[in-house]
Amino acid sequence: MNNDIILSFNNVTKYFTGVTALQDVCFSIERNTVHALIGENGAGKSTLMKILFGIHQPDGGFIEHKKSRYTVHNPRMAMSEGISMIPQEINPVNNLSVASNIYLGKEFKFGPSLVNQRAIDNAAEELLKDLGIEIDPRLPMSNLSIASAQLIAIATAISDNSEIIIMDEPTSALTEKESLQLLHIIRNLKKNLGITVIYISHKLDELFAIADNYTVLRDGQSIKTGKISHVKKSDIINMMVGRTIEEFFQKTPVAPGEVIMSVKDLCRENYFNNASFDLRAGEILGFAGLIGAGRTELMEAIFGLTQFDSGSIILKGKECRFKSPLEAIRARIGFVTEDRKASGIFPDMSVKDNMIMPDLKTYKTKGLLDDRKIVSSSIEQKDALRIKTPTLEQLIKNLSGGNQQKVLISRWLLMQPEILILDEPTRGIDVGAKAEIHMLISKLAQEGKAIILISSEMPEIISMSDRILVMHEGCITGELSKEQATQEMIMNYATGEKTAACRSEL
Repeated sequence: MNNDIILSFNNVTKYFTGVTALQDVCFSIERNTVHALIGENGAGKSTLMKILFGIHQPDGGFIEHKKSRYTVHNPRMAMSEGISMIPQEINPVNNLSVASNIYLGKEFKFGPSLVNQRAIDNAAEELLKDLGIEIDPRLPMSNLSIASAQLIAIATAISDNSEIIIMDEPTSALTEKESLQLLHIIRNLKKNLGITVIYISHKLDELFAIADNYTVLRDGQSIKTGKISHVKKSDIINMMVGRTIEEFFQKTPVAPGEVIMSVKDLCRENYFNNASFDLRAGEILGFAGLIGAGRTELMEAIFGLTQFDSGSIILKGKECRFKSPLEAIRARIGFVTEDRKASGIFPDMSVKDNMIMPDLKTYKTKGLLDDRKIVSSSIEQKDALRIKTPTLEQLIKNLSGGNQQKVLISRWLLMQPEILILDEPTRGIDVGAKAEIHMLISKLAQEGKAIILISSEMPEIISMSDRILVMHEGCITGELSKEQATQEMIMNYATGEKTAACRSEL
């Protein structure tokens, strides 16, 4: 392997209003390697990559590419230098074919204007074959899964003759099987095409499986670069957050109180069937299952986002059926949704406005919003949840994922819910922010709030839950106490190997 330096960051510094995003970042990347860029949300990873890709310009320092000074002012210039970036959220042109997406902007033509679609299809077919990607290039992009769209994004980067590909959380929305396929293709890119990959992920197991080298960023500074085979996961976590791994997943035991909500035989055709469970005050009730098991759909029906076909909900001894989320909110139920960008935050509004949005009536005096009251409540939540933001007027879209999530949780805490549904509350955020959210969830349970926690991360669901219900194809197939819960048991129920009929064994 030719391990000469292909890229060097030399004292790279970047400022935004009131924030030092990067300060004197220094490290090098070897040719033909997978280099993991690791750090908490807000550590500066994305900002550094946006500088490399020409989206931002550095305020200090410089980058060297193949030992020459590297200056680009836009992504097109970066691509002409052989550098491509695959963002976390891919936006293909869905009404075009796979082949047309791969060669968009670089089409083969008859003369100056007539597109040679056959040549495009043939070139895409050959490219996908070389990469080991079994996708028909003539299919419309709209037919592809998220995982397949990721693979096409890689193929597009290869078609641009890229030497360096930046991948930002490429497996965040993929199943385990899809993730393994993607990692296999990345290994082939390095081995067969000599491509260098800069790989950003919060999944440490994944990084240790795919990366050759690593760089840890913390608070906008480069902490350490080295061979990933020379460190342990606990070392990486300590470098990321300045704390040891023993501090994570620490839930304070709480004796559950009385049943606050009972769900009886809830059904919605094609989504969930005969779902029944009790929820107690002060309890964290975990919901585990594979993607598509029906967990989110069940909670949306309970919250009034959708309507169930049959069954009942008993809330504090009275039967209820919420026709809208507003009715659920009035009953003191909160819901932090799975996709904070699509259905959680208002990206172009301030941190303060995002906090108070569902309950404006509380902050009105004589029909007008009372800004003093709003600011007071917002500061209280900012301090209590340790939300990192320069000001409360900062647009929420400019915060890290972990801090955005804290703002969403604070939104519901301001409404003093008795039941809080958390759907994948730590997805896509770093281990430090996860630890803080876990501590917050534990504290809410101590205060007597009833928590429903949906999570696809086994360590999280096992460590945080007092009880775990497992769903498979719309059915609750198993119930496990904290003492009984293991990854193997959960997967048995989640894959249908065991069913609810086995509960008598538990």
